[in-house]
Amino acid sequence: MTSPIFGHDPWWLVGAKVLVVFAFLMLTVLVAILAERKLLGRMQLRPGPNRVGPKGALQSLADGVKLALKESITPGGIDKFVYFAAPVISAIPAFTAFAVIPFGPEVSVFGHRTPLQLTDLPVAVLFILAMSAVGVYGIVLGGWASGSTYPLLGGVRSTAQVISYEVAMGLSFAAVFLYAGSMSTSEIIAKQDRVWYIFLLAPSFVVYLVSMVGETNRAPFDLPEAEGELVAGFHTEYSSLKFAMFMLAEYVNMTTVSALAATMFLGGWRAPWPLNMWAGANTGWWPVLWFVGKVWLFLFIYFWLRATLPRLRYDQFMALGWKLLIPVSLIWVMIAGIIRAAKNEGFQYWTPTLVVSSAVVAIWLVFWLRKPFSAPSARASARQERKQLKQREAELADVAADEWPTFPTPPLPTKEKVRG
Repeated sequence: MTSPIFGHDPWWLVGAKVLVVFAFLMLTVLVAILAERKLLGRMQLRPGPNRVGPKGALQSLADGVKLALKESITPGGIDKFVYFAAPVISAIPAFTAFAVIPFGPEVSVFGHRTPLQLTDLPVAVLFILAMSAVGVYGIVLGGWASGSTYPLLGGVRSTAQVISYEVAMGLSFAAVFLYAGSMSTSEIIAKQDRVWYIFLLAPSFVVYLVSMVGETNRAPFDLPEAEGELVAGFHTEYSSLKFAMFMLAEYVNMTTVSALAATMFLGGWRAPWPLNMWAGANTGWWPVLWFVGKVWLFLFIYFWLRATLPRLRYDQFMALGWKLLIPVSLIWVMIAGIIRAAKNEGFQYWTPTLVVSSAVVAIWLVFWLRKPFSAPSARASARQERKQLKQREAELADVAADEWPTFPTPPLPTKEKVRG
């Protein structure tokens, strides 16, 4: 299948595509906020939004209007230009990254044949990674420009998250580039016409799934916000529309990385089995439905994780990235590269070899991913309690030594002298 040709659409069609992408992202954000609150309510045995509109359906719209009408409070002692520019820096790259995501194949729009994609690049996936990295600058600058300690700590945490998890995310794409032979999103979808890469490259999919949650600062990896210890994190000093732009950027980024996951590992707009057995499943406007369904599947995973898992400690979060995801990604890329080289040399059984290797590494990775979220064993718990008790005794001894002066005292009599 040849790649669709870009750059030949009339200006009105390009403008229409831009408006459709923008409207799709805005509507997805509104529905996602309501769906998240409803799902979290069901999972936590509470009603969720049920007042505004029929069964709470207008709650997201009401929240948006409320934020727009709230008084904008600007704290003193801030860098005003950076303070006001930070939300814009977060929001614009979030929308821009979606320009290279394919919604579907070529269709006819008022007699013009055009692909359901705004544009494509030979390095489209790297463009999305670059946009997500630029968007994090808004969080970092917003935390720094606020002139407060808690937002600054949230911005520093966000910097460390990007450095850690973009490495793992990039390595998860390496195996896809190796087997697709391209970094173009439309070419990667074209290479998955028979089998999706989630079956051939399962470890890459697992690493990307964890990395995309860390990259978007979502629970259980929402350390830049961390209400428990940072009040509200990087956006503590923001209110009104500036705060709304940060939230808008977060949900648009969630949609973008979900669409990228569907593109890289789930065949993009291609129909799932058994719908792909229908001849017209991957033609016309039907692929848009399959693509949107896959995006919402990953959004549901986001909501599920937030309702299920507690927030990790910062040291656990960093260890997960540097000590597990990155080493496993390096090992898996090496294994995938060896199998790819064997395929080039004429090895006939490269497909079952790749599938078995992928399953083994993915199962091993999932087993180790359980550890940060699992309860410690009884022996480890007892050892930790003894360690904490000794530490507490040492602290009490230090406090007693500091508060009470010591005086020379005569030695206590021994038992023999007492008996005598």
